[in-house]
Amino acid sequence: MTDLLQQLIAIPSLSRDEKAAADFLESWLFRQGLSPHRCGNNLWCAHGEGPVILLDAHIDTVKPVAGWRRDPFTPAIEDGRLYGLGSNDDGASVVALIEAYRRLTAHSQPYTLVLSLSAEEESSGRNGLEVSMKEIEAACGPIACGVFGEPTSLEMVIAEKGLMVLDCTVTGLAGHAARNNGINAIYKAIPAIEWFRQKRFYKISDLLGPVKMSVTQIEAGTQHNVIPDTCTFVVDVRSNGLYSNEELLKVIQAEAPCKVEARSTRLCGSAIGKDHPLVLRGLETGLAAVGSPTLSNQALCSFPSIKLGPGDSFRSHTADEYVDIDDIDKAVGIYVNLLNGLAV
Repeated sequence: MTDLLQQLIAIPSLSRDEKAAADFLESWLFRQGLSPHRCGNNLWCAHGEGPVILLDAHIDTVKPVAGWRRDPFTPAIEDGRLYGLGSNDDGASVVALIEAYRRLTAHSQPYTLVLSLSAEEESSGRNGLEVSMKEIEAACGPIACGVFGEPTSLEMVIAEKGLMVLDCTVTGLAGHAARNNGINAIYKAIPAIEWFRQKRFYKISDLLGPVKMSVTQIEAGTQHNVIPDTCTFVVDVRSNGLYSNEELLKVIQAEAPCKVEARSTRLCGSAIGKDHPLVLRGLETGLAAVGSPTLSNQALCSFPSIKLGPGDSFRSHTADEYVDIDDIDKAVGIYVNLLNGLAV
């Protein structure tokens, strides 16, 4: 598994540019006798009969940040850690789920097991899991439940926040900066930005806490001596499973003192019942059940699922990213114990 992960790190696989990694994995899976299907830059394998259980991890990465002190595409092992871009997010889960799939399908199981290696997760692109799921369900039937491999410190995530990105606009009136004319759109934007900072939605999730809204980008003005007539800013909204993105958007558009448009409402929060067989099996095997503030491919799926994998979410998208090699082996054992003989 470590060898495979090192080979993946050495192949740049930035989100929406995963072809080289998909080509490599497709060839590797064929050599292992797993007969992968290709859908764009997504790969999937299926084995067995009965209800469909999906195992998914993504093969794409973010761009390396500026603080890297190593070559992000040169894997290095030091003190039991494997360094490299995508080692933690999400290569460790990719190789662990591949190995778990091989072990589980070596024996008869009461379900169809599908291994999905998906593209465009980091960019929330439309040519990732959404595309391959249509092909999977056409071939295997509806998906009963899923396990999404992501860095969760080997804890079982049973609820995950959703995401909505808002583009907000405040309009003023242009004028000369030396005169007392014009209406400064930046000044008008201040109370709108403050509204987002102060606004509270009162339903609070036990696992995910409150809805969180953060102003993350702002833009205004054309030159120093012109009063800006437009100020735009971006708001990152993390829903908590107790409100749909559509419900949040309706309230925000009615109350915020600015024009608000959502780029998309499709990335919803997710949660699985604590009495679901996956969760019960996880608890029986000693896994901690937690919530997660970060988004994954779960947001695209209506079926019940958990998120679980090696690595630590705090190391995702950081310089000198690494994963503890022992955690990969532990993850494989956890996946096998979780799913072996499971009735869903």
